[in-house]
Amino acid sequence: MNKKVLIVDDEENILISLSYLLKKEGYAVKTAANGKEAIERFRQFKPEVVLLDVMMPEKDGFSTAREIRQMDETSDAHIIFLTAKGTSQDKLKGYTSGADDYVVKPFDNEALLDKIMDKFV
Repeated sequence: MNKKVLIVDDEENILISLSYLLKKEGYAVKTAANGKEAIERFRQFKPEVVLLDVMMPEKDGFSTAREIRQMDETSDAHIIFLTAKGTSQDKLKGYTSGADDYVVKPFDNEALLDKIMDKFV
């Protein structure tokens, strides 16, 4: 069975490149361009991992993560923030919003893949 990853980012180039990278590694991938869309996709797709940007239109990543964490059936979904917001305060806010990990852009593809793979071990 494929492991499922939801990528949430308002930058199309990030969605395209990460989708390609993850599909090449054998993951089932869905994308969303904002937090509101992410919640809908999350409910339908039920991914094991969510790569989540912070700064997005309609609903930011922090509130999206909190909403995902409040869904009963998703307690084991892993949320990895993938964002340009890299201050200590941003990271703290990310973890208190429900993140399992926090990666600052620009990121290393191999390091990100390792973090995703760790969630399935």
